[in-house]
Amino acid sequence: MPSTTLNGYADLKFFNIIDGKPRTSKQHDQVIDPRTEEPLWDVPVATTQDLDDAVEAANRAFKTWKKTTVAERQKLLHEVAECVLSNQTLLADILARETGKSKPMANVEVDRTAYHHEYYVDVALEDELQYEDDEVTIIGTHMPIGVLGAISPWNFPLLLSSVKVASALATGNCVIIKPSPFTPYALLKFCELAQALLPPGVFQAVNGGADLGEAMTLHPGIHHISFTGTNAVGKRILQNCAHTLKRVVLEMAGNNACIVCEDVDLDVVVPSVAAGCFFHAGQVCVASKRIYVHESLYERFLDRLVDEARRTYAVDDDEAVLFAPLSNKVNFERAKRFLDDCKKNGYNIVAGGEVRAGKKGYWMPPTIVAKPPEDSLLVQEEQFAPIAPVLSWTDEADVIARSNLDNAGLGASVYTKDLERARSIASQLESGSVWINRFERPHHGAYFGGWKLSGYGGELGKRGLYNYCQTQSVHIHK
Repeated sequence: MPSTTLNGYADLKFFNIIDGKPRTSKQHDQVIDPRTEEPLWDVPVATTQDLDDAVEAANRAFKTWKKTTVAERQKLLHEVAECVLSNQTLLADILARETGKSKPMANVEVDRTAYHHEYYVDVALEDELQYEDDEVTIIGTHMPIGVLGAISPWNFPLLLSSVKVASALATGNCVIIKPSPFTPYALLKFCELAQALLPPGVFQAVNGGADLGEAMTLHPGIHHISFTGTNAVGKRILQNCAHTLKRVVLEMAGNNACIVCEDVDLDVVVPSVAAGCFFHAGQVCVASKRIYVHESLYERFLDRLVDEARRTYAVDDDEAVLFAPLSNKVNFERAKRFLDDCKKNGYNIVAGGEVRAGKKGYWMPPTIVAKPPEDSLLVQEEQFAPIAPVLSWTDEADVIARSNLDNAGLGASVYTKDLERARSIASQLESGSVWINRFERPHHGAYFGGWKLSGYGGELGKRGLYNYCQTQSVHIHK
């Protein structure tokens, strides 16, 4: 049964949403509140039959939905955004419970979820004149692909799912979304609320684990997959989708490098780098995972970063706004293995380093490790936790080479007052996005995709819509 600490939400019900209707299941799970380790609500686990039914409904709906005009779809996107905002308190409270976020940060996530839908009210793909001469005019037009299988992450379950849902709806596709089993609640409730606005079968949700995700990637009735998660799972998805030549978008995070040059203003840069490292306990796909600071200011930077981490991102069950616990036990145990490796090898931990013994919740304090070896686990692997290795550099070519790991292709940041130098460094970083003089955060108007082991394809912005469409060339002979 749900914990009595759920207050007025103890009686909430959650459903899979299939063909416009709520559906329960014989099997249920419960997610654990990462702040208290108490169980939350029952949540149904979808069967393969549920998935088959959802795929059938989506393909049936697609026959009509694909014929809607851009204007008709944009009107519905606006209405979905309004629906999210009108249910903001409910969705934010659910989101805070399942992710461990503070209420203010959960509210921000709901706001941005609405905005991702609102953004595409004014942004669409137009027909393009590809070529013209005296004999022929060739027009490029953009057609929906079919049924999208969207597999969502747990760190920002509403926000990152909204990218997939809004992109699919804007381009005339139907979407079946599978939440992470660690954070199913807010996404299922969002889908349920949206049914009042959308035709049955256009937007559906099925909850389950890896086996359900596997079935989605192999299902012949699903025509493209959008996935946000780990590299290992992303590779498996790509292999599965090859069987039916599905279109695929994979966002697989990154071991992102942050380069701090010798000319920066520490009063400005240190708080920004700290936000890049410790916001939401480092559980951000583009978080600053490796900090490279010029040797000439290394000690001053390190001292200030320690102070900033302790002051702004201190662990506090009730009052922390920007900081949070690790969102689930699996990630908590993984993060502890990074700490154990640092201690076993005698690395210099200058802040944090200890979890709260005997305390409930998956809390880990902001942890800073000074100059661990370049070949250490903490530097070579993405930690996805509030553990920041701070390294030094003197040669620009060397720090660029150290930054360009195969698993570091999603985001990077560069801090320097010399913008020409910043652009030069950015052009040599093998990363899908580079932020100059700011910590890493995706922007709704910018294409977002990983390179190398960090991704395949991309989303967001107008450019992202192309990955949700087939381009058709229409040759008109004169």
